[in-house]
Amino acid sequence: MDKIEGEVNSTDMDKTVHVSTRDLVLSRIIDAPPDKVFRAWTEPELIKQWFTPRPFTTPIVETDQRPGGKNLIVMRGPDGKEFPNRGIYLEVIKNKRLVTRQTDGPFESWESIQEFESNGDKATLVSRVTNYQLPTTGKIVNFLTERQAKTS
Repeated sequence: MDKIEGEVNSTDMDKTVHVSTRDLVLSRIIDAPPDKVFRAWTEPELIKQWFTPRPFTTPIVETDQRPGGKNLIVMRGPDGKEFPNRGIYLEVIKNKRLVTRQTDGPFESWESIQEFESNGDKATLVSRVTNYQLPTTGKIVNFLTERQAKTS
């Protein structure tokens, strides 16, 4: 499978999804200004509220938001098993852009770029995940498909 493209619209946000061999690109219009959406991606207590799909939780979030700074996000499954994800920040531009690279965990070798754009009183969030280990690309599609089915 070389490419999957689709669009999903809901009352909360508009979402466009593009998946290729190495990249997953999501574009969403969110009913909040860019500074609040940026905070949701950078403040540990806010990240804990949304980062994992239910019934998973996010009990630990540590961030050092500066180029070269480290982050740790621990996902906990309903069985109590924990999945630590460690990474580094490559670029941080407040309320505009956030670039991270995972260094271990289930999504090791993934680079994530979040771009926060003003869209009137809303934000357009463009998320790009690049996977440098092709055998794990299916994890992106499986995760996305599960989330889509639960929110449809």
